Amino acid sequence: MSDPIIDQLNATGVAYEVVKCDPSLADTAEFCAAYGYELADSANTIIVVGKGDPKTFAACVVLADSRLDVNGVVRKKLGARKASFASGDQTVELTGMAIGGVTAAGLPADLPLWIDERVMSRDRVVLGGGSRDRKIVGPPALLAALPNAEVVEALAKVPDPSA
Repeated sequence: MSDPIIDQLNATGVAYEVVKCDPSLADTAEFCAAYGYELADSANTIIVVGKGDPKTFAACVVLADSRLDVNGVVRKKLGARKASFASGDQTVELTGMAIGGVTAAGLPADLPLWIDERVMSRDRVVLGGGSRDRKIVGPPALLAALPNAEVVEALAKVPDPSA
């Protein structure tokens, strides 16, 4: 049986690895602690929605230690007056992927994929695998090679630790 996520990753020509994991450890911090990956190498794929008629959606990839700038950069890129994180139901309906496993590959062909510029500075990134029982590990070039991918400056902000 064909796997659209793996098929799309293979089509990039960029080497990557599939890492199996216990579904109960799929959340970023738990996965990193259990499997020995650096939190700084983890990148989360987040679906956002522009509140308008019709609603507009995008997938955003940001490092786990940062916060997606939903009300600034994302809202402007969506061309919406208001933007927010998509609900769990919207995310599952749009991507066909389980929460905690959403990844940048295998997304709908018309969905923009915005990658925070900081993600591209990592030697490798740990991504969701499309389900809670696997992760994808590879260089950031893997993300940039996906359809509709665009590296976006300041898509996410690093929280001030003193705040």
